[in-house]
Amino acid sequence: MNGFPMKLRPVYKDNLWGGERLKTEYNKRTDMTPLAESWELSCHKDGSSVIANGPCAGMTLAAYLEQYPEAAGTRGMDFPAFPILFKLIDAKDDLSVQVHPDDDYAQRVEGEYGKTEMWIVLECEPGAKLVYGFRQEMDRETFRARIANNTLLEAVNEVPVHKGDVFFIPAGTLHAIGKGIVIAEIQQNSNTTYRVYDYGRVDANGHPRELHVEKALDVTHLEAYRAGWKAYPMHKEAGGTVTLLADCPYFKTRQIQLDGCMNRIVDSGSFEGLFCAEGAAVLRTETEAWELQKGDTMFLPAGLGAYALEGRAVCISMGV
Repeated sequence: MNGFPMKLRPVYKDNLWGGERLKTEYNKRTDMTPLAESWELSCHKDGSSVIANGPCAGMTLAAYLEQYPEAAGTRGMDFPAFPILFKLIDAKDDLSVQVHPDDDYAQRVEGEYGKTEMWIVLECEPGAKLVYGFRQEMDRETFRARIANNTLLEAVNEVPVHKGDVFFIPAGTLHAIGKGIVIAEIQQNSNTTYRVYDYGRVDANGHPRELHVEKALDVTHLEAYRAGWKAYPMHKEAGGTVTLLADCPYFKTRQIQLDGCMNRIVDSGSFEGLFCAEGAAVLRTETEAWELQKGDTMFLPAGLGAYALEGRAVCISMGV
């Protein structure tokens, strides 16, 4: 296996609610306007990131992992396909109110994973908010009626957001990212979304975007809002601090606050995705070094071994 740190070129998406901040603040190079999403670490059929360096430069990450499945790690290979998708989202406008199915429903109906996800708020404008669940318990017929008569927003739970906030969103949770927010999203490797409300918007051809009411009724959890994330303790070590942000059956996510040189290791159990959210850093192995600027994402194959991360930066680390 060609085990080396790989810089990734993302896949871009131009959904109508997107903006320009991924280009102006996260160094994404594309003429696409608007730029709504940047799929940073993806092996999905709707877009795979591309390896930008080394002997596999130009190969998609999906093709690399098909050739070298052990790069996902022993835990990664326990999944029927590569387990996660990591993306950046720039919500210049409100996203649709939506829900994702769990594995059982998605595999039976859509032929892919369900979608449990988490959000890390990278940037937000004053007063920004998002939708997370219902304010009060809902029954199926009332939910259907509120969708039909455009009163759903009266029943949802709106949450003010601030930079650095973390939200864990299990499959089945009604949710929506509000305008003025840039988010890092770690999720199951799925692109299945059921919209239930879209603010009356139309697509480029003047047609209302499709809603998926019956499927949403099948999968949405109707109980009142409950907190979806718990705070884990910060772990101090030489070179900075590491905080566990999420630990679930689908992914594990950590935030690295780098202030010097930190020694790390990628063992045979899991790959590591590494995203530079702020600042700059250098990743060093015994033989080579790679610079990470704000907005860069790297894929470190399982079994890579020891590496050092040096600089002043905030990084997000993800694996299984």
